[in-house]
Amino acid sequence: MLLTADRRERLDRFLARMLPEHSRTKLVKIIDTGEVLVDGETQKSSFMLDIDAQVTLDEPGESAPHDLTPADIELDVRYEDEYLLVVNKPRGLATHPALSLKEPSLVNALLARPHALSSTGESFRPGIVHRLDKETTGLIIIAKTDAAHVSLAKQIEEKTAERRYFAVVGGEVERDKFTIDAPIGRDPRNRQKMAVEQRGKHAVTHVLKVARVDAGTLLAVRLETGRTHQIRVHLRAIGNPVVGDAVYATKALSTGPLQLHAAYLRFTHPVSGKSIEVFAPAPADFMSGEFATLEQIKRMDAPSE
Repeated sequence: MLLTADRRERLDRFLARMLPEHSRTKLVKIIDTGEVLVDGETQKSSFMLDIDAQVTLDEPGESAPHDLTPADIELDVRYEDEYLLVVNKPRGLATHPALSLKEPSLVNALLARPHALSSTGESFRPGIVHRLDKETTGLIIIAKTDAAHVSLAKQIEEKTAERRYFAVVGGEVERDKFTIDAPIGRDPRNRQKMAVEQRGKHAVTHVLKVARVDAGTLLAVRLETGRTHQIRVHLRAIGNPVVGDAVYATKALSTGPLQLHAAYLRFTHPVSGKSIEVFAPAPADFMSGEFATLEQIKRMDAPSE
């Protein structure tokens, strides 16, 4: 397939405009694997096309449908009403189906429950307002209605909903309370990873030191933005990667279960307008879980000394 650029435009945006039947994520993946040529050469997704540039690629094939088979998986539900629920996601359970995923996801478990799920998002992730990485444990909000989904997603986007985590990181963290403000984008050396990149998206993470523990330091972390792998990338950037992180930690720290737990949510109920707070204790395989209490994570509300 030969396409000719009719304006100056990023390569990924050009393909998304010319091939609207395919998702941008799919087209970016094709670009990143070198299957797209611009004037005979491979380029990055962000490459700026000149007018009349020749873009060559094979016709993208149809993607296999995501598996949305209901799965009878018991869920730890921490809050539920007719509009939404909050689930304490276990380790190893992906949030939603993916073409590379062979086992059921949280979505498959939700589809087996006797209630509706919102359809506002993509078809393979009904009800999912935000996500957690597969190996991250903790709280995730699920919308049952489209109106609830829109309200909750807006709260996350506008930073009025709060998401707080516990993380055990390697090494000593000197400061007691601080903020990491550093943009995050694709790692130019490995497109499968994220990194602090000046041309990345704005990302802000607030950090409170809770305790010095045998494995390193226990931190409470509050997200102000929600970039991919944000906590893991930001903590690695300051020299304190999350213990058990097989992607971003050093070899010595990368083994064992990921020490990252989404412990606390606070949001406004989309119908009643009441403030909802939900807390989930850290799982049994979380190091120094005895320090990871609701009282500790709420210390983030206290003003800095």
